Amino acid sequence: MDLTFTPQEVAFREEVRAFTADKLPGDVARKILEHRRIEKDDVYRWHRALYEKGWIAPGWPEEYGGIAWNSVQRHIFDEETAAAGAPRLSPFGLSMIGPVLIAFGTDEQKQKYLPEILSGETWWCQGYSEPGSGSDLASLKTRAERKGDKYVVNGQKTWNTHGQWADMIFCLTRTDSSGKKQQGISMLLIDMKTPGIEVRPIITLDGEREINEVWLENVEVSAENLVGEEGKGWTIAKFLLSHERTGIAGVGVSKRELVYLKHIASQEQLNGKPLIEDPVFRDRVVQLEIDLLALEMTVLRVASAERDGKAPGPEASILKIRGSEIQQALTELQMEAIGPYSLPYLPLSWGENWVGQRIGPDYAAPLAARYFNMRKTTIYGGTNEIQRNIISQQVLGL
Repeated sequence: MDLTFTPQEVAFREEVRAFTADKLPGDVARKILEHRRIEKDDVYRWHRALYEKGWIAPGWPEEYGGIAWNSVQRHIFDEETAAAGAPRLSPFGLSMIGPVLIAFGTDEQKQKYLPEILSGETWWCQGYSEPGSGSDLASLKTRAERKGDKYVVNGQKTWNTHGQWADMIFCLTRTDSSGKKQQGISMLLIDMKTPGIEVRPIITLDGEREINEVWLENVEVSAENLVGEEGKGWTIAKFLLSHERTGIAGVGVSKRELVYLKHIASQEQLNGKPLIEDPVFRDRVVQLEIDLLALEMTVLRVASAERDGKAPGPEASILKIRGSEIQQALTELQMEAIGPYSLPYLPLSWGENWVGQRIGPDYAAPLAARYFNMRKTTIYGGTNEIQRNIISQQVLGL
């Protein structure tokens, strides 16, 4: 295994850096770097810039409009764009349902949906979790009953990210209850404007509307929107989840946030000196940086193996656990660094003019909201407890 970047990869890094400096909208980058609220249009403009460059779908086959980057190139791209303040692209089309349709979709589904995913014309959301079916996803109860050339869907989905922005939802439904719970599950593609769909917001601790409940009452879906075979959706669901977890490590974003932490610690004072000079606090920052470096080395090991044609194993679970824990630790240290200025402020005040009386520097205001929001990272994409079970089974044989 060679973790040294090749001359070609170094040149690629410079190309990504130059493109990002030229095409990433400055107002969007400022929002990201200052931890301010972003809107759909902010993400869309960056999506379109990448689409016009031909860089929108790394990992997709070239015949479907993708670009043949290897995993190391994708790591470099993620690192450089995160450092510059690029927003995270919506993963539901590009990283989830797109690869699913390429692997399991009909020719008609590919022709209809893939071009609009690439261009950003159609936005997707995910209909997996339910109030009683999160980690135990196979226990889902949303039902799709076949009636002629249609399915009639009834049920509820929750923790639905950005459903208020989405045009389509890929939805796991139960089409048969006679066998084991993993059997009888089917995936349907549903237009969010279909009568009978209601999207209800879930306001999170940080004051944002990022997630929703989606209620489906007698929603009619053409049988042509069934992905793969009826009752075989569990295989498709697991395939999609493997794509969802690949980017959760978030090394690029964490490296950016580590720089921001050091900036905060250099501004805040303790006993008349910058906080970063305090040996106890500095040691905690250094330990976190060591942990992040170790995570990056693990990511590069996985990327190097994938570049050589080896599929990742339980390493994906390791990346998810450590990546999410480091993301949370960064927000915790940022909060500790600003001390009493970490009093929570709702994002409603994140405009050019702050609302209400504030105490402390501008950079302090969004940090509490980020701290609350990042509590989710050890839960979504498969809880860290579940990931540890996977590691114990596949590595330790327990």
